[in-house]
Amino acid sequence: MTLLPRAVRRLALLLPLALLTPSATAQQALPAGAPESLQTGDEVPWIYRGSDVPRDKEWLFGEMDNGLRYAVRKNGVPPRQVSIRIRMDAGSLHERDDERGFAHLMEHLSFRESKYLGPAMAIPTWQRLGATFGSDTNAETTPTQTVYKLDLPNATPQALEESFKLLSGMIREPVLNERNLAAEVPIVLAEKRERGGAAERVVEGTRKTLFAGQPLAERMPIGTEETLTGATAQAVQAFHDRWYRPENTVIVAAGDIDPVRLAQLVEQWFGDWQGKGPHVEAPNFGDPVPPPGATGENPVGETAVLVEPDLPRSLTYAIMRPWRKVDDTIEYNEGLLLDSLSQALINRRLEARARAGGSYLYAQVQQDDVSRSTDATFVTVAPLSEDWEAALTDVRAVIADALATPPSQEEIAREMAEFDVVFASMVEQRAVMAGSKLADDIVTAVDIRETVAAPETVLSVFRGMKEKFTPEAVLEHTRALFSGDVMRSVYVTPATGEADAAALKTALEAEVAPDPSARLDSSPISFEDLPPIGEPGQVVDESSLGLLGIERIELDNGVTAILWPNDAEPGRVAVRVRFGAGFRGFDEDDAVYRALGEAALVQSGVGELGQEELDRISTGRKMAFNFEVEDAAFTFSAQTRNADLADQLYLFAAKLAMPRWDGNPVLRAKAAARLAYESYSTSPSAVLNRDLEYYLRDRDPRYATPDLAMLEGTTPEKFREVWEPLLEQGPIEVAIFGEFDRAAALEALRNTFGALPERTPIPAEIAARTPDFPAPSTDTVVLHHRGDANQAAAVIAWPTGGGVERLPESRQLEILANLFSNRLIDAMRERAGASYAPQVMNTWPVDLQEGGRLTAIAQLRPQDVPAFFAAADEIAADLAANPPTEDELARVTEPLRQLINRASTGNTFWMYQLEGSTRDPRRVQLVRSLLNDYTVTTPQAMQQLAQRHLAARPGFRLAVIPQGQELVRAAPGSEAEVAGR
Repeated sequence: MTLLPRAVRRLALLLPLALLTPSATAQQALPAGAPESLQTGDEVPWIYRGSDVPRDKEWLFGEMDNGLRYAVRKNGVPPRQVSIRIRMDAGSLHERDDERGFAHLMEHLSFRESKYLGPAMAIPTWQRLGATFGSDTNAETTPTQTVYKLDLPNATPQALEESFKLLSGMIREPVLNERNLAAEVPIVLAEKRERGGAAERVVEGTRKTLFAGQPLAERMPIGTEETLTGATAQAVQAFHDRWYRPENTVIVAAGDIDPVRLAQLVEQWFGDWQGKGPHVEAPNFGDPVPPPGATGENPVGETAVLVEPDLPRSLTYAIMRPWRKVDDTIEYNEGLLLDSLSQALINRRLEARARAGGSYLYAQVQQDDVSRSTDATFVTVAPLSEDWEAALTDVRAVIADALATPPSQEEIAREMAEFDVVFASMVEQRAVMAGSKLADDIVTAVDIRETVAAPETVLSVFRGMKEKFTPEAVLEHTRALFSGDVMRSVYVTPATGEADAAALKTALEAEVAPDPSARLDSSPISFEDLPPIGEPGQVVDESSLGLLGIERIELDNGVTAILWPNDAEPGRVAVRVRFGAGFRGFDEDDAVYRALGEAALVQSGVGELGQEELDRISTGRKMAFNFEVEDAAFTFSAQTRNADLADQLYLFAAKLAMPRWDGNPVLRAKAAARLAYESYSTSPSAVLNRDLEYYLRDRDPRYATPDLAMLEGTTPEKFREVWEPLLEQGPIEVAIFGEFDRAAALEALRNTFGALPERTPIPAEIAARTPDFPAPSTDTVVLHHRGDANQAAAVIAWPTGGGVERLPESRQLEILANLFSNRLIDAMRERAGASYAPQVMNTWPVDLQEGGRLTAIAQLRPQDVPAFFAAADEIAADLAANPPTEDELARVTEPLRQLINRASTGNTFWMYQLEGSTRDPRRVQLVRSLLNDYTVTTPQAMQQLAQRHLAARPGFRLAVIPQGQELVRAAPGSEAEVAGR
C-alpha cells in the first residue's frame, strides 16, 4: 500500500501528461549546417503555438516543408540509448464503416514487410540491433493515433542510421499485398480472440452506452472479424494513402546523442516524403448530446445494465461535455490544478467512507478527456452486495456534500501538500528521467493537442497560485466538474433481474441528501509524538561488501543492512526490508491468510495509527508502505527521499515492533477477495492467474487462490493469530540505496531496526520447506473456463532448480528460454496464426534449493492446443538434439546484454541483485559474473542445458478450455501428432 492517496498517485493522469518533461534554462547552441527546418531563435515552436507556457528548451522542434513535425533532445538515461516515436494521426476513429480495424492492421502490416525489410524480418533485425521485441520495439493503436516505438540500446551511429532507414520504409512504404494480408490477418484475429470474453464485452457495452451517438461508441481499435477477413490489399493501401502522410506525422527522438544529429536523420529519411492524393481532413468525432426534450442540468440519457455472471458488480456514471481544443496557457493549467485538487478531496472522502464500513468496496472520481470525443467526469463504484442502489446513494451523497459546502482550508492544505511533494520530486529527479518517458510525453501532448513544460515550470505554476486554492474556488471547480450536457451510466452485475436500465435511470435522477460524515480530520500528526521503537541499538560492524563501495552494517540485535549512498538518481532513496519465512511460514490450514495478508496487513495499522492516521502522518511526505509475500521472505519496500528516510524506517520497524490489528481492513480484503473470485472463471488467462502457481507447485495449498469456502471461515481474530508470530520470526536485512546522508541513515537505523528485540528463529521444519513440482506424467491437467467458446490456453513446464550456488546456470537458462520463445513465436504466431503472443519464462528462486522451472504458455483456440504441445515438444527435442546457430544465439544474447546494461544504471537493479548478501557473501561474488552469465555462451552449452532440463523428463502439461468442451487430442498421423512423437 502506498500512503499517498489514490488521487495524488494518479496525478500524472489527472494533469495534462504533457506537463511532465524536464527542461534546461537556455536554448542549445546549434552548429553550422544544422537542419533548416529546426525552429530556432524567436520562432515559436509548433507545439507552443497559442500558448504562454514557458518553453522546455532542452527540446528542439522542427517543421518541414512537407508538413512533418518533429521534436528531438539530448538525454542520457539510460546511457547510449535512443528512443524514437513515430506518431501517425490515424486511429480507429479515422476508419470508415468497412475499414474497422484497419488502423491496427496497418500497424501489423508495417512490421510484416516494408521497403528495407523482407517478410517477417522485423523481429530478427531489431534483435540483432539489441532491441527486445515487444518492449524495445512495439506499436500501439488507439482511437486517435497509431504510434510506432523503438528504444534502441547501444545506439551507435551506424545502428541509429540503419534504424531511421528501416523505420522510414515501414511508415512510408509498407508492402501491402494479399500474401502479407493472409499472414497478418490471422495474427490480428488471434489477438482479438485473446482479448475477448466477459471483460471485453463489458468494455464494448460500456463504450456503446457512454458514447452513444458518437463514432467512439462503435470504433474499437481491434476492429471486427467481418472487416478484417474482408480486407483487401487495395483497400488497405487506400487507408494508408489517405492517412499515412507527412502532415499527419510527428517524430520524436530523445537519447544519448547530439539532438541536431537526430534532426538530420529525421530530415534525411523523411524530408522528401510526399503524400499520395489530396489531403483529407480528419472526420468529426461528434459531441455527447442530451436526450430529445431534456432540460435542466445533467439530464440522464442512455443507461444500460450488463449481466455477466462471472464478473463482480461495478457501476459507472459519467457527466459528459463536448471536447474542444484549448489554448494551453498557464491560466488553463491553473484551472486543471484546481480540478485535480477537487477530485483528490472527493476521492479521499470516498475512501474514508468505504473504510468506515460503507456499502461499497471502493469508489473513484476522475475527469478525463476521452479520445478528443468528450470531456467527462467519471464516477466508478464497486457495490459490496446486490443493493447497488444503496452503494450509489452513498457515493452520490458524499459528492453532494462536496457540491453543497466548500471544503475547509485545512483540507485544501492537506491536498496541496501532497501535490507539492509530487511536483518537487519531479524537479529533483529531472536528471534521471528516461528518454523513453520523455518521448512518450511529447506523443501524449500531441494527441491531446497540448504543450510540454519542464518540471520547474509545473512546480512554479503550482506554488505561484497557492492563494487561488480557496474553499470558494475549489467549490466552483467541483461544481463545474459535475455539470454537463448529459449523464450516462452502465451497471455490470452477475445477477439477471437485479436491475434494468429504467431502474438505473431512476436512481440517478433521485435526489440525495449531502453526507458530511466522510469529511476528514485534517489536523497534522507528527512523528515526534509517536513512541520510540525501543532502546536504540549499536552498530557492531561496518565493512565493505566488496562491490562498488557498498557497505555491510550489522547491529547488536542481529539486524543487518546494506547501504549505498550515491547520487546516480537525485532525490530518490530506495528502501527494502526482508524478514521472515515468506510462503514457507504458512501451514495448509492457514494458507488463506497469506492472500488476505497481502491486502490487509499494512492497512491494519501501526501502533496507534490506523489507515486514516497513516495517511495524515505522511501528508506532504514522499513515503510508501508496499508489502509482498515472496517464496522465502516477506518484504516491505518504498521509494522515499533523504528528508523522509528516518520516518520511513520508523514505520517499517514499528509494523514489526507494535503492529496494530484493526479488523476492518481484514473484512474489506475478505469482501474484495469474495467479489473477485468468480471473475477468475471468465477467461483462460483468468483461470491461469488463479490456478497456475497452485498446479506448478504440485497443488501446494500455500499457493492456492482462496475459494469462497476458504474465505467464509476467516476472521480478523484468526488473521492476527496467524500473522503475529510471523512478524516476529527470522532475520532482518535492510537495504538503503540512493541519495541520502550516511551518518543520518545509520542513526535512523539504530533508533528503528536497531531498537527491535532479538528475533525468533524460523523453525527448522519451516526453513527446510521447498515447493514441489508435479511428478513426471504424459497426461494433461484440464481446467475449464466459462468464457468464449473459441478461447483456450495451454502451458507446458519443466523443472530446473534453485539456490545461490547454481545462479550461473539459471542465467544461462534465461538464454535458453529466449531461444525457445523465439522459436515458439515462429511456430505458433508466424506460421499458424494460432496464438498472438506465446512466451517462454525462466523462473529461479534464489532463496530456495528447488522450485525453478521453464514454462511455455500460449492463448489460442481450443482446437490448436494439440498443435501447441506438439510445437513445444518439437522445439524442446530439437534444442536437445541440435545446437542453435550462432546467429540465433546472437539474436538472444545481444538484447540481453543491452537490457542488463540499461538496468544496471539504476539503484533498484543492484538492490535486488544483492539482497540476502549480508548473510550469504556468495551473492556478492556472483554479481561479478552476471553480465557474462547472461550473455556469453556457446551453442553446445545451450544444447547441454536443453538435454539436462528439457529432455530428461516430459513436461508438465495444463490446458484451459471452455466449459462443456473436451480437450482435443491430436489425430493419429496428423502434423501435431507426428511432431509430438
